Amino acid sequence: MLVGRRAEQAALEQLLARAQGGDSGVLVVRGEAGIGKSALLRHMRETAVAMGFGVHDAAGVEAEAEFAFAGLHQLCAPLLARAVELPEPQQTALGVAFGLREGAAPDRFLVGLAVLSLLAENGPLLCVVDDAQWLDQASAQVLAFVARRVGAERVVMVFALRDPGVTDVEAFSGLPELRLAGLGASDAQTLLATAVRAPLDDVVRDRIVAEARGNPLALLELPRSAPAVQFAGGFELPDVVSVPRRIEDGFRRRANSLPADARMLLVVAAAEPTGDAALLWRAAAELGIAREAAAPAEAAGLLEFDFRVRFRHPLVRSAVYRAATPTDRRRAHGALAAVTDQQVDPDRRAWHRAQAVVGTDEDAAAELERSAGRARARGGLAAAAAFLKRAAELTPRPAVRAERALEAAHAKHEAGASEALELLTVAAAGPLDAVAQARLELLRARIAFHGARGGEGPRMLLDAAKSLAPLDPALSRETYLDALDAAIVTGDRGPGGVRAVADAARAAPAPPEPPRPVDLLLDGLVTTFTQGYAAGVPGLRRALDAFNPHERDDHAVNDGDDRRWLWLAGRTAMSVFDDQMVHALAARHVRLVREAGALATLPAALLVQSVMLVLSGDFSRADEQTAIASATRTVPVLHGQLILAAWRGRSDETTEVHATMVREAAGHGGRTEDFLAQYAMAVLHNGRGDYPAALVAATRAFESDELTHSNLAHSELIEAACRSGRPERATAALDQLSSRALASGTPWGLGLAARSWALVSTGPAAEEYYREAIEQLRNCQVATQLARTHLVYGEWLRREGRRQGARQQLRTAHQMLSDMGAQAFAARAARELRATGEHPRSRSAQPSDALTAQELTIARLVATGATSREVGAQLFLSPRTIEAHLRSIFRKLSITSRRQLRDLRLP
Repeated sequence: MLVGRRAEQAALEQLLARAQGGDSGVLVVRGEAGIGKSALLRHMRETAVAMGFGVHDAAGVEAEAEFAFAGLHQLCAPLLARAVELPEPQQTALGVAFGLREGAAPDRFLVGLAVLSLLAENGPLLCVVDDAQWLDQASAQVLAFVARRVGAERVVMVFALRDPGVTDVEAFSGLPELRLAGLGASDAQTLLATAVRAPLDDVVRDRIVAEARGNPLALLELPRSAPAVQFAGGFELPDVVSVPRRIEDGFRRRANSLPADARMLLVVAAAEPTGDAALLWRAAAELGIAREAAAPAEAAGLLEFDFRVRFRHPLVRSAVYRAATPTDRRRAHGALAAVTDQQVDPDRRAWHRAQAVVGTDEDAAAELERSAGRARARGGLAAAAAFLKRAAELTPRPAVRAERALEAAHAKHEAGASEALELLTVAAAGPLDAVAQARLELLRARIAFHGARGGEGPRMLLDAAKSLAPLDPALSRETYLDALDAAIVTGDRGPGGVRAVADAARAAPAPPEPPRPVDLLLDGLVTTFTQGYAAGVPGLRRALDAFNPHERDDHAVNDGDDRRWLWLAGRTAMSVFDDQMVHALAARHVRLVREAGALATLPAALLVQSVMLVLSGDFSRADEQTAIASATRTVPVLHGQLILAAWRGRSDETTEVHATMVREAAGHGGRTEDFLAQYAMAVLHNGRGDYPAALVAATRAFESDELTHSNLAHSELIEAACRSGRPERATAALDQLSSRALASGTPWGLGLAARSWALVSTGPAAEEYYREAIEQLRNCQVATQLARTHLVYGEWLRREGRRQGARQQLRTAHQMLSDMGAQAFAARAARELRATGEHPRSRSAQPSDALTAQELTIARLVATGATSREVGAQLFLSPRTIEAHLRSIFRKLSITSRRQLRDLRLP
């Protein structure tokens, strides 16, 4: 019976009821150790079984946190027989992740989609993950991803997390939460009465209730381990240790009172995280412990033995393991290593063996190194880093230890862990050869840049590039490009700015023959920043063609190398005003990132694609890209949200996201985040006609090398300056935009330049520029700028007293801007139309207007003939969820079939 948790029980039961009706539910239950999370989940399991649900469990275990996909395997193991029904790519991804087959590192999205499909086909289903703070990183990412995409499945997912957090569980942030507080005094007294059969003196009872602070486990356990004098109303000093610590101390005292063999058996059970009873008994036999040793431990209520070994509470496991002597812990791990099958589970055997070592052991270290390779192959970077770190600790020879510490640091950095610098300190103790020393300095520089987004990062990267030049020319060239990209991103125009870094990069080693795309990109950017834009454009175009799979054999270079630089290549395509190339490179970047399962880099890939979709006027698809990026929760996905909100004219949303970005930029020195926010604010203010505010924001944005490199800031500054009556403030931006447009020769660039010249011109010259701008922009995909050109041309015509011509341009602008959802600019066009004496027509309602952004995206994909499974793979949703969305789409559009959907003209 659960005491005092009626509201919480009702919330969980409501999730189950909704799932029975065809919906899904996700909840994160948070609270301190012993607060009742496990009891609440136990009640939910019992309720779910009574309602006809299937129930699948997993639990994070601290000792298991280094094994990639271990927690996910726990949850999915009962369903794996159904995996043969999944599409082959999903089968492969899941099989490689669980070590059931060989293959390249699995796409995390395919793993997540495979898990989602397995769960969806077995509903109604309750998935319970207890102690999720101890899940391995790979499992936490995939399960949180699945929870965000569970959609219309009859699946309930519940995660229990201990507060205060003991590990980084950011993967679950943003999911619905239920925080458990302590029991009230009345409920606490009721629960205490179930634990203490003898009558209690009121003073003693009140003291126990007060010191337990409403913690249910404390109320049940503290009386069992309290000295008898307390029940007699003694006057000993109060214990000020935290409640969970006191509970753990109680479990430890209870364990220490057991016979020696029973205590040792508990240590082995605590060291073996899988709960495999057969394995435990083999390890016990290895130590000469008879099965009878389990009886005292069971009688003490510490754990129970069945097909699986279960501790009464996770705090029992940690209490037992921490209380054990180092010798006993090593004996337990040694026995477990001896009885773990090296063929079936080599990594867990290697880990146990490593924990049994005193001092150093090259054989154990080498075995861990091999485990790290297998973990990396499965996509478990965090696990690989943990194995390599322990391998370095066990390595006797200093040179080998330094090499392994360096590899561990690289793996930790890739996995996003903070211990990389500590491992670099170990590696720096050496001895390292010249190549390894240069790689160490390179990693130190990358950590410095990513940690501060500026400061010494570009300079340190330059130093590393120089050191690598005679040792590894290819890596040296990549590092020079790293430094150049860092200088562009930081926007520092001082001694460490782009020009200075580009000058230094001229000393890079010669490129190989034939040059790689990355070599062409470096040379093109160096030429651009040292000799001028016009001189650099031909080289930049060659580089972009090399990155474009349509211009070469897609297997001519390594996709992983391409993937790393496509972020810079896409922004460079914007710098030469090549809209088609931006779309092509952004799409390729997203595809390669998804295939590699590189969750951390997906938001950056989607950002370039989202920005280009916004500029193309396809706001609904841009919205969907932002939603997909948000589902990963790997980094804050604010940039895309900010730009989209600004172009839509949503003042409150733009201001809110802008404020968040500025706060985050202040926290880690990210000037570019602030510059990008200023660009978005300039768009918002220009749309609303607040030109002085737009001028302030655009001027700030134009100070950024990143925004001038990608040509985002120029036109906003020019329009704001001219409309504020300060055309002289636009001179530098206009000169640069004009020269770039001429050098690039593209409709996008020439159109923007012509419109900008029109804004600063008068009379027939202005009109000629406006018409040229419209003609050029019609020939590219940047629909937002075409619509805005019709708008400013119409405004100019009205001020010239030419109402009929103004109405024509303003009608076109209003229609285009309204259709794409640029409401502030559309409202500006409507005001101008009214000033001509014409009432703007309301946009004609379209059946598709009733669709959400996600429904519109699904409808578009289905209209191409894609199956529900294919659409689900594209959007990381299960086929069942796609079918549920289709039912809603059909209802809203008053159609009944996919064929009818194909016949509709969707925006």
